[in-house]
Amino acid sequence: MTEFLQGLLSNINPYILQIIVNIGIGIVLALGLNVITGLTGQLSLGHAAFMSVGAFTSALLTIKLGMPITLNLLVTGAVTALVGALIGYPILRLTGDYLAICTLGFAEIVKVVFLNLDITNRALGLSVPPANSAIPMPFVVWGVAILAIILVSFVYNSRFGRALKAIRGDEIAAEAMGINVARYKVQSFALGTFLAGVGGGLYAHFISYINPSDFGFLKSIDILSMIVLGGLGSIPGAVIGAGVLSAAPEFLRFMANYRMLVYGALLVFMMLFRPNGLMGGVNFTDMVLRALGRKPHLKTVLQNREVGK
Repeated sequence: MTEFLQGLLSNINPYILQIIVNIGIGIVLALGLNVITGLTGQLSLGHAAFMSVGAFTSALLTIKLGMPITLNLLVTGAVTALVGALIGYPILRLTGDYLAICTLGFAEIVKVVFLNLDITNRALGLSVPPANSAIPMPFVVWGVAILAIILVSFVYNSRFGRALKAIRGDEIAAEAMGINVARYKVQSFALGTFLAGVGGGLYAHFISYINPSDFGFLKSIDILSMIVLGGLGSIPGAVIGAGVLSAAPEFLRFMANYRMLVYGALLVFMMLFRPNGLMGGVNFTDMVLRALGRKPHLKTVLQNREVGK
C-alpha cells in the first residue's frame, strides 16, 4: 500500500505537490479560525500562536518519543485546545477590538517565549524528523483536511453550532434565551485552537523545520484573509479561500516584484465587489443536498439570508 501511494506521488511535480499540501494545511487552519470568528463572531488575531504551539508540541513528541503521527496529532490538538481554553476563559469576556488586541498580544508573548526556550532551540528553531507514519505525509494532510471539513460541518448543524450562531447574532439575546455564553465561547475557542494545533503539527512534519519567527502576526493575517475572502461562517468559503490564498503567491511568482501587489489588489477588489466573500450565503450541507438532487431545508435557507452568510 505504501509503495503504491509513493508511486502516485512520484508522478507529481514536487513543486505542485508542495502547493497541494500547503492548501490542505491551510484548509485545516482556516476551518479552525472560521469556528471562532465566522461561526461565533469572536475576532482573533492570534491564530498563528496556537499553530506554533501545535507545531512545537508535535515536533517534540516526534523527536523525544517517536510517537506515531495519528496519536501525535490527537495529543497535539488536545494540548493546544487546553492552552486555548485556559487563555480563552479570561479574554473571551472581551469583545470586538479589545478581544482582537488581547489575542494579538498573546501571539507576541508565545513567539517571545519560544524564542527563549532551550527545548525549542531558541531562535535557531527545530529540525523535525520525518513523521512516524506508514502513509506518505501528503495523504495524511489531506485525510486530516477532509476529516476537519466533516467535523466542522457536523458542528455547524448541531445544537452547539446553533448556539454559537445565536451568540454571533446577539450575545445579550442569546443569554436571555438560556445560553451560557461564556461556556460556549470557551468551547468554540478550544475547538478552533484544536484544529490550529493539528494544522501546526502537519506543517511542522511537512516542512521539516520550524522557527518561532514563522508564526508571527502576518501568519495570523494570512489565515484571517482566507476566511474573509471565502466568506465568514461558510465552510466551502474557508476551503476555497485557503486554496486561493495558499496557491496565489506561488502562481504569481512570474510577476516577480509585483506579485504581492497583485495579491493585495485581489483582496481589495473582493472586499469592494463581494464583501460577503466568494461563498457568502452558501451552506455546505445545502451544497451536498443539491448534489444529491434534494432541496435544502427552508429553515437553513432563511437563516443564511438573515445573517448574509
